[in-house]
Amino acid sequence: MSKVRKPHNMRARIERSCRSLLSTNHVAVVNIDPSGRQGMINWANCKSIPPGQRLADAVCDIPHRWTIYLSVMCDAGAGGQYCKSVEIAPQGNYLAEHLTDAIELTYKDLIAECNPNHVVASGWIAIPADVSLTEQQAARVFNAVGAWNQQRAA
Repeated sequence: MSKVRKPHNMRARIERSCRSLLSTNHVAVVNIDPSGRQGMINWANCKSIPPGQRLADAVCDIPHRWTIYLSVMCDAGAGGQYCKSVEIAPQGNYLAEHLTDAIELTYKDLIAECNPNHVVASGWIAIPADVSLTEQQAARVFNAVGAWNQQRAA
């Protein structure tokens, strides 16, 4: 009587390893406009993650379940700062390069809803995991990357 075992699957093993690396480091990709600043940040403690090939490959080369938090930062004058935000979670596993259409469509709709005279900056946070951010967590991430210190959008 022999035991039946699953055959060795190197691709599945690499994917599990990459997902584990990203989840233990709480990796999120952040993009801020109009400066065009983009980078990786630990969304749990808001510390910048230095660029590295292993993390970049884990984010870009492996399909993930993504959660994307899009936000437009506005200043109504007299110190009245506010944000309009939306969170999307595409169904299924996607490579990072296949998310651009979903992000751009939602991003443009969100910016169109805002008063153009109040817009200071806009940006998105993409997390390669099935994690939902609260407004406070997203605000901390955007503050950490300097979203409110942008030049006013044209």
